[in-house]
Amino acid sequence: MKGSEAASRAPLELHAASEQKSAGKTSVVPADFLFRSLTAFFAFVVAATLVAIMGSLVLEGWPALRTFGWKFLITSTWDPVSNDFGALVFIVGTLVSSLIAMLIAVPVSFGIALFISELSPSWLRGPVSAVIELLAAIPSIIYGMWGLLVFAPWFAQIEPWMNDHLGALPGIGVLFQGPPMGIGMLTAGIVLAIMVIPFIASIMRDVFMITPATLKESAYALGSTTWEVARYVILPYTRTAVTGGIFLGLGRALGETMAVTFIIGNANNLSASLLMPGSSIASVIANEFTEATTHLYKSSLLALGLILFVITFIVLVFAKLMLLRLDNSLEGKKA
Repeated sequence: MKGSEAASRAPLELHAASEQKSAGKTSVVPADFLFRSLTAFFAFVVAATLVAIMGSLVLEGWPALRTFGWKFLITSTWDPVSNDFGALVFIVGTLVSSLIAMLIAVPVSFGIALFISELSPSWLRGPVSAVIELLAAIPSIIYGMWGLLVFAPWFAQIEPWMNDHLGALPGIGVLFQGPPMGIGMLTAGIVLAIMVIPFIASIMRDVFMITPATLKESAYALGSTTWEVARYVILPYTRTAVTGGIFLGLGRALGETMAVTFIIGNANNLSASLLMPGSSIASVIANEFTEATTHLYKSSLLALGLILFVITFIVLVFAKLMLLRLDNSLEGKKA
Protein backbone atom coordinates (compact mmCIF):
# COMPACT_ATOMS: atom_id res chain seq x y z
CA MET A 1 0.00 0.00 0.00
CA LYS A 2 2.73 2.39 0.93
CA GLY A 3 4.48 1.71 -2.36
CA SER A 4 1.32 2.33 -4.34
CA GLU A 5 0.66 5.57 -2.44
CA ALA A 6 4.22 6.77 -3.12
CA ALA A 7 3.82 5.89 -6.77
CA SER A 8 0.55 7.80 -6.96
CA ARG A 9 2.06 10.85 -5.24
CA ALA A 10 5.08 10.98 -7.56
CA PRO A 11 3.20 12.38 -10.61
CA LEU A 12 1.50 14.96 -8.35
CA GLU A 13 4.85 16.09 -6.91
CA LEU A 14 6.37 16.32 -10.38
CA HIS A 15 3.38 18.37 -11.55
CA ALA A 16 3.69 20.72 -8.55
CA ALA A 17 7.43 21.12 -9.15
CA SER A 18 6.83 21.90 -12.81
CA GLU A 19 4.23 24.50 -11.85
CA GLN A 20 6.65 26.13 -9.40
CA LYS A 21 9.36 26.11 -12.06
CA SER A 22 7.08 27.70 -14.63
CA ALA A 23 5.98 30.29 -12.07
CA GLY A 24 9.66 31.10 -11.39
CA LYS A 25 10.26 31.50 -15.11
CA THR A 26 7.37 33.90 -15.52
CA SER A 27 8.66 35.96 -12.58
CA VAL A 28 12.09 36.18 -14.17
CA VAL A 29 10.82 37.32 -17.57
CA PRO A 30 10.56 41.05 -16.66
CA ALA A 31 14.10 41.02 -15.31
CA ASP A 32 15.36 39.35 -18.47
CA PHE A 33 13.51 41.87 -20.60
CA LEU A 34 14.97 44.76 -18.58
CA PHE A 35 18.47 43.29 -18.90
CA ARG A 36 18.16 42.83 -22.66
CA SER A 37 16.77 46.33 -23.04
CA LEU A 38 19.60 47.90 -21.04
CA THR A 39 22.33 46.04 -22.90
CA ALA A 40 20.74 46.90 -26.24
CA PHE A 41 20.50 50.55 -25.17
CA PHE A 42 24.17 50.67 -24.18
CA ALA A 43 25.17 49.06 -27.47
CA PHE A 44 23.08 51.60 -29.35
CA VAL A 45 24.67 54.47 -27.39
CA VAL A 46 28.15 53.26 -28.31
CA ALA A 47 27.24 52.91 -32.00
CA ALA A 48 25.47 56.29 -32.00
CA THR A 49 28.49 57.94 -30.38
CA LEU A 50 30.76 56.48 -33.05
CA VAL A 51 28.49 57.72 -35.83
CA ALA A 52 28.21 61.14 -34.17
CA ILE A 53 31.99 61.50 -33.90
CA MET A 54 32.49 60.59 -37.53
CA GLY A 55 29.63 62.85 -38.60
CA SER A 56 31.05 65.84 -36.73
CA LEU A 57 34.51 65.25 -38.20
CA VAL A 58 33.07 65.05 -41.70
CA LEU A 59 30.98 68.18 -41.16
CA GLU A 60 33.82 70.25 -39.71
CA GLY A 61 36.52 68.92 -42.04
CA TRP A 62 34.44 69.18 -45.21
CA PRO A 63 35.48 72.81 -46.03
CA ALA A 64 39.14 71.75 -46.19
CA LEU A 65 38.37 68.59 -48.18
CA ARG A 66 36.20 70.58 -50.57
CA THR A 67 38.86 73.28 -50.99
CA PHE A 68 41.88 71.02 -51.56
CA GLY A 69 40.24 67.82 -52.80
CA TRP A 70 42.41 64.73 -53.16
CA LYS A 71 45.51 66.94 -53.12
CA PHE A 72 45.00 67.25 -49.39
CA LEU A 73 46.11 63.61 -49.03
CA ILE A 74 49.15 63.78 -51.32
CA THR A 75 50.49 67.28 -50.65
CA SER A 76 53.23 67.91 -48.10
CA THR A 77 52.73 71.67 -47.85
CA TRP A 78 51.47 72.97 -44.52
CA ASP A 79 51.43 76.77 -44.56
CA PRO A 80 48.90 78.45 -42.24
CA VAL A 81 49.96 81.92 -43.42
CA SER A 82 48.86 81.32 -47.00
CA ASN A 83 46.09 78.85 -46.05
CA ASP A 84 47.71 76.04 -48.04
CA PHE A 85 47.42 72.68 -46.32
CA GLY A 86 48.33 69.07 -47.09
CA ALA A 87 48.28 65.97 -44.91
CA LEU A 88 50.95 63.78 -46.51
CA VAL A 89 53.69 64.52 -43.95
CA PHE A 90 51.45 63.68 -41.04
CA ILE A 91 49.98 60.54 -42.62
CA VAL A 92 53.47 59.20 -43.34
CA GLY A 93 54.67 60.10 -39.85
CA THR A 94 51.73 58.33 -38.22
CA LEU A 95 52.14 55.16 -40.27
CA VAL A 96 55.93 54.98 -40.05
CA SER A 97 56.13 55.57 -36.29
CA SER A 98 53.38 53.00 -35.69
CA LEU A 99 55.11 50.48 -37.97
CA ILE A 100 58.40 50.91 -36.10
CA ALA A 101 56.55 50.45 -32.82
CA MET A 102 54.90 47.22 -33.95
CA LEU A 103 58.11 45.77 -35.37
CA ILE A 104 59.67 46.16 -31.94
CA ALA A 105 56.66 45.49 -29.72
CA VAL A 106 55.33 42.25 -31.24
CA PRO A 107 58.42 40.02 -30.79
CA VAL A 108 59.24 41.55 -27.40
CA SER A 109 55.65 41.02 -26.21
CA PHE A 110 55.73 37.43 -27.44
CA GLY A 111 58.95 36.80 -25.51
CA ILE A 112 57.53 38.33 -22.33
CA ALA A 113 54.30 36.34 -22.58
CA LEU A 114 56.16 33.10 -23.29
CA PHE A 115 58.50 33.66 -20.36
CA ILE A 116 55.64 34.33 -17.94
CA SER A 117 53.51 31.40 -19.09
CA GLU A 118 56.14 28.72 -19.77
CA LEU A 119 59.59 29.57 -18.43
CA SER A 120 59.15 31.74 -15.35
CA PRO A 121 59.20 30.11 -11.89
CA SER A 122 55.93 30.40 -10.04
CA TRP A 123 57.29 32.85 -7.45
CA LEU A 124 58.42 35.25 -10.19
CA ARG A 125 55.31 35.03 -12.38
CA GLY A 126 53.17 37.29 -10.22
CA PRO A 127 55.66 40.17 -9.81
CA VAL A 128 56.55 40.23 -13.51
CA SER A 129 52.88 40.26 -14.49
CA ALA A 130 52.23 43.08 -12.02
CA VAL A 131 55.07 45.14 -13.49
CA ILE A 132 53.74 44.67 -17.01
CA GLU A 133 50.27 45.77 -15.96
CA LEU A 134 51.73 48.75 -14.10
CA LEU A 135 53.48 49.90 -17.27
CA ALA A 136 50.11 49.88 -19.04
CA ALA A 137 48.69 52.21 -16.36
CA ILE A 138 51.36 54.91 -16.75
CA PRO A 139 49.93 58.03 -18.48
CA SER A 140 51.25 58.76 -21.94
CA ILE A 141 52.55 62.19 -20.96
CA ILE A 142 54.90 60.50 -18.49
CA TYR A 143 56.30 58.40 -21.31
CA GLY A 144 56.74 61.56 -23.35
CA MET A 145 58.61 63.38 -20.59
CA TRP A 146 60.81 60.35 -19.96
CA GLY A 147 61.50 60.04 -23.67
CA LEU A 148 62.45 63.71 -24.01
CA LEU A 149 64.50 64.10 -20.84
CA VAL A 150 66.08 60.66 -20.46
CA PHE A 151 65.83 58.48 -23.55
CA ALA A 152 66.46 61.11 -26.25
CA PRO A 153 69.80 62.37 -24.78
CA TRP A 154 70.99 58.78 -24.37
CA PHE A 155 69.82 57.81 -27.85
CA ALA A 156 71.66 60.83 -29.32
CA GLN A 157 74.91 59.18 -28.21
CA ILE A 158 73.98 56.00 -30.07
CA GLU A 159 73.04 57.71 -33.34
CA PRO A 160 76.68 58.45 -34.45
CA TRP A 161 77.37 54.71 -34.29
CA MET A 162 74.23 54.11 -36.36
CA ASN A 163 75.42 56.66 -38.90
CA ASP A 164 78.81 55.00 -39.20
CA HIS A 165 77.68 51.36 -39.33
CA LEU A 166 74.01 51.10 -40.34
CA GLY A 167 74.16 54.23 -42.53
CA ALA A 168 76.84 52.61 -44.67
CA LEU A 169 74.69 49.62 -45.58
CA PRO A 170 73.47 49.56 -49.19
CA GLY A 171 69.76 50.13 -49.68
CA ILE A 172 68.66 50.64 -46.10
CA GLY A 173 71.57 52.88 -45.13
CA VAL A 174 69.61 56.01 -45.99
CA LEU A 175 67.21 55.22 -43.13
CA PHE A 176 69.95 55.69 -40.54
CA GLN A 177 71.72 58.80 -41.80
CA GLY A 178 71.19 62.11 -40.08
CA PRO A 179 72.34 64.46 -37.32
CA PRO A 180 72.47 62.93 -33.82
CA MET A 181 69.65 64.96 -32.25
CA GLY A 182 68.06 62.15 -30.24
CA ILE A 183 64.53 63.10 -31.25
CA GLY A 184 62.94 61.95 -34.48
CA MET A 185 60.87 59.28 -36.11
CA LEU A 186 62.89 56.34 -34.77
CA THR A 187 62.83 57.68 -31.23
CA ALA A 188 59.06 58.12 -31.41
CA GLY A 189 58.66 54.56 -32.71
CA ILE A 190 60.77 53.11 -29.90
CA VAL A 191 58.86 54.98 -27.18
CA LEU A 192 55.56 53.95 -28.81
CA ALA A 193 56.76 50.34 -28.73
CA ILE A 194 57.46 50.62 -25.00
CA MET A 195 53.94 51.99 -24.53
CA VAL A 196 52.10 49.25 -26.44
CA ILE A 197 54.19 46.31 -25.19
CA PRO A 198 52.21 46.00 -21.91
CA PHE A 199 48.88 45.76 -23.77
CA ILE A 200 50.03 43.14 -26.27
CA ALA A 201 52.05 41.18 -23.70
CA SER A 202 49.13 41.05 -21.25
CA ILE A 203 46.77 39.66 -23.88
CA MET A 204 49.33 37.13 -25.10
CA ARG A 205 50.08 36.03 -21.53
CA ASP A 206 46.41 35.48 -20.74
CA VAL A 207 45.72 33.42 -23.85
CA PHE A 208 48.95 31.43 -23.46
CA MET A 209 47.92 30.56 -19.91
CA ILE A 210 44.56 29.15 -20.99
CA THR A 211 46.11 26.79 -23.54
CA PRO A 212 45.12 23.26 -22.39
CA ALA A 213 47.92 21.72 -20.35
CA THR A 214 47.33 18.34 -21.98
CA LEU A 215 48.32 19.71 -25.39
CA LYS A 216 51.56 21.19 -24.08
CA GLU A 217 52.41 18.16 -21.95
CA SER A 218 51.83 15.85 -24.91
CA ALA A 219 54.24 17.90 -27.02
CA TYR A 220 56.85 17.90 -24.25
CA ALA A 221 56.41 14.13 -23.85
CA LEU A 222 57.22 13.68 -27.53
CA GLY A 223 60.52 15.53 -27.02
CA SER A 224 59.55 19.01 -28.19
CA THR A 225 61.48 22.00 -26.92
CA THR A 226 59.83 25.05 -25.39
CA TRP A 227 60.20 26.94 -28.66
CA GLU A 228 58.62 24.07 -30.60
CA VAL A 229 55.72 23.90 -28.13
CA ALA A 230 55.20 27.65 -28.49
CA ARG A 231 55.38 27.53 -32.28
CA TYR A 232 53.41 24.38 -33.04
CA VAL A 233 51.01 24.15 -30.08
CA ILE A 234 50.46 27.47 -28.28
CA LEU A 235 50.46 29.84 -31.25
CA PRO A 236 48.12 27.76 -33.45
CA TYR A 237 45.71 27.36 -30.53
CA THR A 238 45.72 31.06 -29.59
CA ARG A 239 46.48 32.82 -32.87
CA THR A 240 43.05 34.42 -33.12
CA ALA A 241 43.38 36.15 -29.75
CA VAL A 242 47.04 36.98 -30.39
CA THR A 243 46.16 38.65 -33.68
CA GLY A 244 43.44 40.65 -31.97
CA GLY A 245 45.88 41.79 -29.29
CA ILE A 246 48.42 42.89 -31.89
CA PHE A 247 45.87 45.01 -33.72
CA LEU A 248 44.68 46.45 -30.41
CA GLY A 249 48.23 47.61 -29.77
CA LEU A 250 48.43 49.02 -33.30
CA GLY A 251 45.28 51.03 -32.69
CA ARG A 252 46.85 52.45 -29.53
CA ALA A 253 50.01 53.38 -31.42
CA LEU A 254 48.13 55.10 -34.25
CA GLY A 255 46.21 57.39 -31.93
CA GLU A 256 48.92 58.22 -29.40
CA THR A 257 49.30 61.98 -28.94
CA MET A 258 51.28 63.39 -26.04
CA ALA A 259 54.24 61.01 -25.99
CA VAL A 260 54.74 61.39 -29.74
CA THR A 261 54.39 65.17 -29.53
CA PHE A 262 57.28 65.34 -27.08
CA ILE A 263 59.81 63.29 -29.03
CA ILE A 264 58.97 63.13 -32.74
CA GLY A 265 60.43 66.58 -33.45
CA ASN A 266 57.26 68.18 -34.93
CA ALA A 267 58.86 69.07 -38.26
CA ASN A 268 56.55 69.49 -41.26
CA ASN A 269 58.83 67.90 -43.80
CA LEU A 270 59.40 64.48 -45.34
CA SER A 271 62.72 62.70 -44.96
CA ALA A 272 63.92 59.23 -45.84
CA SER A 273 65.99 59.10 -42.65
CA LEU A 274 64.37 57.75 -39.50
CA LEU A 275 66.72 59.90 -37.43
CA MET A 276 65.25 63.13 -38.75
CA PRO A 277 62.36 64.91 -37.00
CA GLY A 278 58.87 64.34 -38.33
CA SER A 279 55.28 64.77 -37.28
CA SER A 280 52.11 62.74 -36.89
CA ILE A 281 48.43 63.50 -37.21
CA ALA A 282 47.85 63.42 -33.47
CA SER A 283 50.89 65.57 -32.67
CA VAL A 284 50.08 68.32 -35.19
CA ILE A 285 46.50 68.54 -33.91
CA ALA A 286 47.75 68.82 -30.31
CA ASN A 287 50.33 71.45 -31.23
CA GLU A 288 48.32 73.69 -33.54
CA PHE A 289 44.65 73.39 -32.65
CA THR A 290 44.72 76.37 -30.30
CA GLU A 291 46.56 78.40 -32.96
CA ALA A 292 43.97 77.78 -35.68
CA THR A 293 42.75 81.35 -36.19
CA THR A 294 41.04 80.87 -39.56
CA HIS A 295 38.12 78.64 -40.41
CA LEU A 296 40.07 76.80 -43.14
CA TYR A 297 42.99 76.20 -40.76
CA LYS A 298 40.70 74.66 -38.15
CA SER A 299 38.86 72.68 -40.80
CA SER A 300 42.16 71.26 -42.06
CA LEU A 301 43.08 70.07 -38.57
CA LEU A 302 39.68 68.41 -38.16
CA ALA A 303 40.10 66.83 -41.59
CA LEU A 304 43.34 65.33 -40.25
CA GLY A 305 41.31 63.92 -37.35
CA LEU A 306 38.91 62.40 -39.87
CA ILE A 307 41.81 60.81 -41.73
CA LEU A 308 43.13 59.32 -38.48
CA PHE A 309 39.64 58.02 -37.71
CA VAL A 310 39.44 56.37 -41.14
CA ILE A 311 42.92 54.86 -40.81
CA THR A 312 42.05 53.36 -37.43
CA PHE A 313 38.73 52.10 -38.76
CA ILE A 314 40.46 50.43 -41.73
CA VAL A 315 42.96 48.77 -39.38
CA LEU A 316 40.17 47.41 -37.18
CA VAL A 317 38.18 46.16 -40.19
CA PHE A 318 41.30 44.46 -41.53
CA ALA A 319 41.86 42.86 -38.12
CA LYS A 320 38.28 41.62 -38.04
CA LEU A 321 38.56 40.13 -41.51
CA MET A 322 41.83 38.44 -40.59
CA LEU A 323 40.27 36.97 -37.45
CA LEU A 324 37.32 35.65 -39.44
CA ARG A 325 39.71 34.10 -41.93
CA LEU A 326 41.65 32.45 -39.11
CA ASP A 327 38.45 31.11 -37.58
CA ASN A 328 37.32 29.72 -40.94
CA SER A 329 40.67 28.06 -41.52
CA LEU A 330 40.55 26.46 -38.07
CA GLU A 331 37.02 25.17 -38.70
CA GLY A 332 38.14 23.80 -42.05
CA LYS A 333 41.02 21.89 -40.46
CA LYS A 334 38.73 20.50 -37.77
CA ALA A 335 36.25 19.36 -40.42
